[in-house]
Formats: sequence, C-alpha cells, structure tokens
Amino acid sequence: MTIKVAFTGFGRMGRHAAKAVHESENMEVVAVYDLKEVGKNIGLLCGCDLGDKVVLDPSEIEDLEADVVIDFTTANAVLQNSEIIAKKGAAYIVGTTGLTEAQIGSLKANMEGLGLLISPNMSVGVNVFWLLVGEAAEKLKGYDIEVIEAHHKCKKDAPSGTALKAVNIICKKTGKKIKKDVVFGRHGDSLRKEDEIGVHSIRAADIVGEHTVLFSTEGERFEIKHQAHTRESFATGIPQAVNFIYGKKGVYDMWDVLGLSEKVKEEK
Repeated sequence: MTIKVAFTGFGRMGRHAAKAVHESENMEVVAVYDLKEVGKNIGLLCGCDLGDKVVLDPSEIEDLEADVVIDFTTANAVLQNSEIIAKKGAAYIVGTTGLTEAQIGSLKANMEGLGLLISPNMSVGVNVFWLLVGEAAEKLKGYDIEVIEAHHKCKKDAPSGTALKAVNIICKKTGKKIKKDVVFGRHGDSLRKEDEIGVHSIRAADIVGEHTVLFSTEGERFEIKHQAHTRESFATGIPQAVNFIYGKKGVYDMWDVLGLSEKVKEEK
C-alpha cells in the first residue's frame, strides 16, 4: 500500500517535508501546490528525484487526488484549502503557524468526519520539549517563567507557533490565563508581576530555530532548551504523522502520533 501525499505551500519547510515523505518506503509525493513556484520541478526544489513532476497553481487543487494533504501555507489559505480537501475526502496535516482559536475552530468544522492533525512543529525533539516544559511548570510552582525564541530574519509571525504552544501548555499546567498573565516583550516601566509569563522574540540572520523556557526563583535558575541545527529536524515527524492520520477520523496533534498523550494520561 502506497499513501499518496500532496503539499500546499512549498517553502523551506514544505521542501524538507516532501523529501522526508519521498524517502519513506510506503509514501509517494503526488502533487505540490504553490503560487510562487508554479512550473518548477519539484525534485530540484527539494533535492530528490521526483521525475518530471512540477509545482501546480493552487487553483488546480480542485483536481486533487491524494490520501493525505500537508499544509505549510498561511492561516487564511488553510481555511480555503480545508473546504476543498474535505470535499475530496483526504486527511489533512496542518503545520502552518499563526492560526487563531477562531480559525482553528473553523478548520475543525470544515474537516468534521475526516482526519485532521494540527501541529505548529512536527519535530520529535520539539514535541518532547513541550512535554518537559509542561512537567516543569507543574512541579516548579511559584517560579518566574520566561519564554525566549529566536528565528531567522525572514520569519513573518512572532512569537513562533512553537513558543505559543509552550505558553499554552504552561498556562494549562499552572492555571494562568494568556490574556491576563502573559506579557509579550517589555519596554518602559515594566516591573515584573508575580504571576507574569514573559515571551520574547528574536529575529536575526539565518537562525534556524531556538526555544528556551526559563524557570527562576531566588537562588537558582532552571532552563529547558531546544535548538534546531538544520531545518531537516523540523520534518522528522512528518512520515510518522502521515502514517498515523491515514485512514483515521478525528482531530489529533503530534503528541498523539508520538504516544506522548498516553504518557501524560498514565502519569495523572
């Protein structure tokens, strides 16, 4: 059995993901849709041999024939794509960041009855990072918490989706509220509040991706950090995600794929 995989959005992440899929024994890249790369050879873009397949215009997604679609586009494009993908009955993996809660709600509604996997980062290491951050937040009560992320200067959204998910996990573990307790950057008279979570974004040169959660109290500091040395690391979980979501119904994330959700349940 070969799983037919299509991509919407073919920037740096899409290309690494396509290469990871191509190198998996039971998967085939059947189509790529990206407005900026129309007509270019897919294999040359992602560094593997995909024959004479070329990037298609996003309008041609109406002719989609795939089992699983992987999306690295924009938040607005995700909602438009999901309507078409749902009609085609394909499963949908969304790695696009910057989705609001309202957009995620609409996405879930569009994909009702089909397989949907949403994750701002599909690196195995990052997902373990999130797990450890949650465990630390639960156990280090009363500690000051700061989240720092750094990426290349061309990244559009800030903070990163990975940092925001870390913040969401911390809030769930500590009972804090994003709108009330989270501060994004500081300037001027900004004395730290007792329950505050600080979030800071760095954009410089070619930084691939770094995320640090700092827990500090009087006399000590504890840090959990993930550094990506190459963008290939972000695609490590893609083949596992494809195998997981194929043939399934419902909404999932990478913790389900990696069995981390079960680990959390077992610990409670």
